[in-house]
Amino acid sequence: MKMKKLSEYLFMGALGGTLYYMIEIIFRGYSHWSMFLLGGICFIFFAQQGLWTKWREPLWKQVLWSTAFVVSAEFITGIIVNKVMGWNVWDYTDQPFHLMGQICFPFAVLFSGLCIFGIIISGYLLCYLYREIKPGFHIL
Repeated sequence: MKMKKLSEYLFMGALGGTLYYMIEIIFRGYSHWSMFLLGGICFIFFAQQGLWTKWREPLWKQVLWSTAFVVSAEFITGIIVNKVMGWNVWDYTDQPFHLMGQICFPFAVLFSGLCIFGIIISGYLLCYLYREIKPGFHIL
């Protein structure tokens, strides 16, 4: 792997993890180190999906597949950290339309909003810090 690409992954992962961890601290009052890792992986995905498509896809499609990625990653992480490890990092059993208490519809909607910001921020950071292709966001 080229050093530039490794640097991109490490920076984007650390930034995404930090941002998500801080969001949880602000809104929940606490977080868990596993959320730092999950936030970092998701932020890397936001950037990578844009690079794969050269930022040509409409923003709604990018948000749709990024939300699918985030919700899937949250479910897998939840099974590991909450069910297997028993750490009880979160529990959505009191939320409507939940699946095993690990994901739920209201938070999927919330995460889709966070994906919009993550996609835009990651695209411009890659462009200006790493001289990747400039994102050209469009709705349709």
